[in-house]
Amino acid sequence: MRIFIYSYPSLHINRGGPTYKTAMVFELMQKLGADVHLFDMWDATQKLSSSDLFYVFTANIGTYPLTVNLEAAGIRYVVNPIFYSNHSPSLIRLYRNLEKPFKSFFPRTQSDYDLTERVCQGAELILPNTWAEQELLQKALHLKNKKFQVIPNGVEKRFADASPELFHKKFGLKDFVLYVGHLGPVRKNGLNIIKALQQIDVPCVVIADILKNREGELCRQEMEKSSNIHYLGWVDHNDPLLASAYAACHTFVLPTRYETPGRAALEAGLAGANIVITPKGGTREYFSEYALYPEPLQIDSIVKTIRKSLDTAKNPLLRERILQKYTWETVVADTLDILKTLYE
Repeated sequence: MRIFIYSYPSLHINRGGPTYKTAMVFELMQKLGADVHLFDMWDATQKLSSSDLFYVFTANIGTYPLTVNLEAAGIRYVVNPIFYSNHSPSLIRLYRNLEKPFKSFFPRTQSDYDLTERVCQGAELILPNTWAEQELLQKALHLKNKKFQVIPNGVEKRFADASPELFHKKFGLKDFVLYVGHLGPVRKNGLNIIKALQQIDVPCVVIADILKNREGELCRQEMEKSSNIHYLGWVDHNDPLLASAYAACHTFVLPTRYETPGRAALEAGLAGANIVITPKGGTREYFSEYALYPEPLQIDSIVKTIRKSLDTAKNPLLRERILQKYTWETVVADTLDILKTLYE
């Protein structure tokens, strides 16, 4: 069985969770002896056959054209949709029903929901990151008849050995509040996060890529006028400084509009930090009672929750939970076992 890994074309421009995830899955599948390849549309020597299997990451307009052509060629694929919405299933169904009269006049028009449903419908197996994602897909996008298997996101074991010394030596900071991620995307809730950090009475560190849009610029302006916020720009994922920052902070914050489930929070939790994270997107499935969950659209709630976390000693139980359940070695080995069942 050859496995081809594929995702949307701008994957390495966005530098988001799927970028890192596809790299880790590819690397560890290779180590486990799988015949795995990164699909290259420019490589004419990659002759495909019906015995091949594509592992597609994201179900959206970026992956839709490939999956349609795979079906037409009789080549099977599985999909990790990486799909979530704060809209209820009933609201999504209502929205889609309201679209139908328009589509009767323009039958080739497809919404984002249509494309996600279409990619998932053609898959041999749908692999959501959380039970919450599975439930939303089933109820909102008419996928109850499809075969699902929840495969969690993973984290590298190396973060468990992170030391605060490198970060402390370079910046002289310890026991601070840390945010790592993007600023600018609406989903990341950046402006509310920055405004909440402004009210915290300990140093706050932001490691982030700022998009060149209005919200990104507002985040930059707010940080520049905040004496307690230290903006460090983007730090490469493999830079030892990032792991050291996780270990040096007291509390890691990720109160976005939703996460599935927030890779940086898993890394920080494995490095020993307290976690303040959005309750939306299935995060409780990963962090359970070992994290605090503010209402992300209420700045006062974020502030109150961060302060509560700072008053709470670090708890090693989250670190142990992540080591037992969410390392990439465990996740990828389980994934391979599941994919092999498709050929039994």
